[in-house]
Amino acid sequence: MILRRTLLLASTAVAAAASMATLSASARSRGPAGNPGAPRPDLHLAPAREQLTALRRRDTTSRALLEQYLRHIEAANPGLNAVVTLDAEGARAAADAADRHLARTGKTLGALHGLPLTVKDALETKGLRSTSGSPDLAGHIPDRDADAVARLRAAGAVIVGKTNVPVMCQDLQTSNPVFGTTRNPHDDTKTAGGSSGGPAAAVASGMTSLETGSDLAGSLRLPAAYCGVYALRPSGGIVPTRGHIPRPPGWLSTSDMLTIGPIARNADDLAVLLDVLAAPAPAEAAAWRIDLPAPRRGRLADYRIGIWRDDPYCRVDATVRRCLDDVAALLRAAGAAVDDTARPVDLPASDRLFQRLMFATAGATATDEGFAADIEAAEKIPADDPRGLFLHSRTMRHRDWLRANEDREKLRARWADYFTTHDVLITPAVPAPAVDDQTTTPLPDRYITVDGEKRPYFDQTAWLNLAGHVRLPAVVMPAGRTPGGLPLSVQIIGPYLADRTVVDVARHLARQLPAPVLPPAFTA
Repeated sequence: MILRRTLLLASTAVAAAASMATLSASARSRGPAGNPGAPRPDLHLAPAREQLTALRRRDTTSRALLEQYLRHIEAANPGLNAVVTLDAEGARAAADAADRHLARTGKTLGALHGLPLTVKDALETKGLRSTSGSPDLAGHIPDRDADAVARLRAAGAVIVGKTNVPVMCQDLQTSNPVFGTTRNPHDDTKTAGGSSGGPAAAVASGMTSLETGSDLAGSLRLPAAYCGVYALRPSGGIVPTRGHIPRPPGWLSTSDMLTIGPIARNADDLAVLLDVLAAPAPAEAAAWRIDLPAPRRGRLADYRIGIWRDDPYCRVDATVRRCLDDVAALLRAAGAAVDDTARPVDLPASDRLFQRLMFATAGATATDEGFAADIEAAEKIPADDPRGLFLHSRTMRHRDWLRANEDREKLRARWADYFTTHDVLITPAVPAPAVDDQTTTPLPDRYITVDGEKRPYFDQTAWLNLAGHVRLPAVVMPAGRTPGGLPLSVQIIGPYLADRTVVDVARHLARQLPAPVLPPAFTA
């Protein structure tokens, strides 16, 4: 089957426009077309689509927009520590080259022509330090871009710098010995999440309009939920992943559960970056292209939407339940068909399978000595012990993995059956709003609190894990706020390859919701 890739640019950016409502009317006014000498002073805070339009029309230059970003990063980043490697001179050279090209040819370099943006430090960037938060890689300067970064550059993006991650992306909070801790832009006592905590905080605070992050166990969506921004975990396999750390530098393969995707402040901007990232791996590009289907429906009223508010396996707190209730009421008021009874899968069984497959893929890079020690330890502990699940999964025989993979395919079939009668499923993103920063607490001693009850630390990702191992697209989007001003979010899961559908539902839903809460650093 030959697939063809098309470009989707949505017609509105209502959610992002609402989030800009606090800016003055004079700051939002546009200078005359073709007059780059007087660019909008706040253009760097506008949606990415608006910035790209201004660049194409030559209402501003890439260099002028970049300088706005650099000033904003200088003002906003010290309190957040989201941008950890800045390449101002390299970005200036790239911006100037983009401006010269447009002036000389009258044509853009690509869909992201001249747009300054940052990139998660887990993705290798040619000539720019790429550490994945690991002291062992503190001086690592790749000689080749990750495939996803190469897609950004080919589309004309200007890479400004790298954003923070936990060590080797292996935590749900963002801190490492190389760069320190990234703070939540809404409350510096709370975590920004992980592993894409730096990217999510940078987008939320206006230091970039778009980010390219990665998601295995919710690494895109968890930070998006805590920081109040949008993130899309694309369908598995539609974005090339080579050059993501971990695996170690130089590896050609990555985890079969890893996906690279966009973070933005509205759904339309997710679509812009999805269209750049979605492509076959370079070695396969000669034979096929990607053509993601259009959204399933044209209006919110036409959608068939499932709602899964809560589950005994991973109870959510009162604020999250109320948020889901409000979303369901808004959808019904808009005319959508809402079903809050059918469940596509069993959450505990799905989550256990997710964990087994995740732990199995993590064993690929273990040393021979370390793997042998894990095998020996696994023989001394039952598989149903929490530690035993990790060890038995990490050291499973290939036959056992094949059986687990067969279970995954059966689970995918159950999801496919569900989506014959439902277009999307809306679930909680996380059990509670952003949890306390615990980066100085040893991992075994960490916990979260849900309605006053202490819960296991890794409960944070149980709802996000629904989509991860079955290759389904999932958007996390802001859908409210707590009385204290922390973002509340929901997750929208769709059928395999229905990425445009989940983005479209997020776009429609945003029009029914209050404007997302803006952190103080956004207008710093």
